[in-house]
Amino acid sequence: MKVLVFTDLDGTLLDHETYSYAAALPAIAALKMRGAVIVMASSKTAQEMAVLHRALELGDMPMIVENGAALVRPDQMRKDSTVYARLRAALEAVPEDLRRLFKGFGDMSVAEVARSTGLSDAQAVQAKARAFSEPGVWTGSKEQEAAFVSALSRGGVQAKRGGRYLTLSFGGTKAGQMQAVIDRYRPDLTIALGDAPNDREMLEAADIGIIIRNDHGTGLPCLAGEETGRIRRSMAQGPEGWNSAILAILAEYEKEEG
Repeated sequence: MKVLVFTDLDGTLLDHETYSYAAALPAIAALKMRGAVIVMASSKTAQEMAVLHRALELGDMPMIVENGAALVRPDQMRKDSTVYARLRAALEAVPEDLRRLFKGFGDMSVAEVARSTGLSDAQAVQAKARAFSEPGVWTGSKEQEAAFVSALSRGGVQAKRGGRYLTLSFGGTKAGQMQAVIDRYRPDLTIALGDAPNDREMLEAADIGIIIRNDHGTGLPCLAGEETGRIRRSMAQGPEGWNSAILAILAEYEKEEG
């Protein structure tokens, strides 16, 4: 059976605090032993994800980068800043009383990004290498955020909330890029794992969606597939939850096949 696993990173495969995936290694090994393929889907940049892609030995599988704004293969790492420049220009066109409440990665120094994310300075440089999107910290009210998002929409910009940040882009979703990968590889089973509102469409589009518990994030409301078991929730957080959820699914399918 050909299995594709689509996974968010921060707070899902990666620990919220340490960014380690060590606790998920047993499940990763079990997937690889069965010929399953892992596709990373994150708000991270291609430069950031390429490091993990190599560490996990994911071959030539594409990466869904910058919150679904693009699908990038490991051999297509050339950075074009045209889209990002347009995005920043649209951001600067927002009324100042709203603009000042959003501090994007482009407004932060490397040291500020490192402090905000918990990354090293070297990793923060990669996080600032945006090509398709702009994550940032929102410091206003919910009402002001709605006005901010509305003002951005007039310039064709969309805003999505992830685990820590409000991310701006010209469109593209994890679910949309996920479908492009599915159309190419034609799997028998798709599994998606995520922990934040920006993962919702991806979770709902998979054959099995796993909501990874994250006590630090916004969280997800009850989704339509939960009553049937098509969408499930992990008991443990981060990579521990990822590991137990994947191993449970593999055990279920082995039992059915046996």
